[in-house]
Amino acid sequence: MIRWSLRHAATTLKKGGVIAYPTEAVYGLGCHPLDEAALSRLLHLKQRDPAKGLILISDSLSRLEPFLQPLSQTERNKILKNTSKPTTWIIPSQNWIPALLTGSHTSLAVRVTDHPVASAICKLAGMPIVSTSANISDHHPARTPIQIHQQFGNQLDAVITGKINFQAKPSTIRDLKTGKILRSS
Repeated sequence: MIRWSLRHAATTLKKGGVIAYPTEAVYGLGCHPLDEAALSRLLHLKQRDPAKGLILISDSLSRLEPFLQPLSQTERNKILKNTSKPTTWIIPSQNWIPALLTGSHTSLAVRVTDHPVASAICKLAGMPIVSTSANISDHHPARTPIQIHQQFGNQLDAVITGKINFQAKPSTIRDLKTGKILRSS
């Protein structure tokens, strides 16, 4: 049976809500990637500079591909090669992607996740979701629901609980076209 909280998260995202949920190393803040009001609200809550852009995660590459310039089979294989080590890929995006997602860039940061809660939410919602660390900018990322509440109070529409790996570091960020590592985990 699918947990009620996962169904609630998916429904909340589809209705324009902002949620917190566990990822591989920290809790993330998420929303519907094409709902500009939800994106604006998430950025406001986080106090994040919109020029930085946001990350999209999904349970599958196929849900991310409509947001991206066409990928070669070699590029697909590279992205899917090792999803057990979280890697966020910087990939040229389609021109119609909201600037609140890409920031001042022509690319989009994406990650295929195998985290059981994060991937289940994407699967139930039928879409990729925004994933940015659950913290106010320049504060430590939340690793527990209590830390989320300390930073955001009751401003989120849902907080989905689940396990994170307390020894893990945030994902490696790599440019797909150049192979350059922009952040190492």
